[in-house]
Amino acid sequence: MSSCCDGDERELGRKTAPGACPDCGGKVEAVDLESRCRFCCIPIGFVIKRKYFCSLCSKRLRLY
Repeated sequence: MSSCCDGDERELGRKTAPGACPDCGGKVEAVDLESRCRFCCIPIGFVIKRKYFCSLCSKRLRLY
């Protein structure tokens, strides 16, 4: 059963970011994601987010 408000994410692109993973020392990748939100099949908006991941261990990295 699906909920009344659904959302989905689509990857727009990837590129290498400066820095290294604090756990394994791998390269950092910046991933741009487009998130769309729908309410009962009616699109109500979208947001573009940038998330950072390690290319070796695939851990999500956060900026502080």
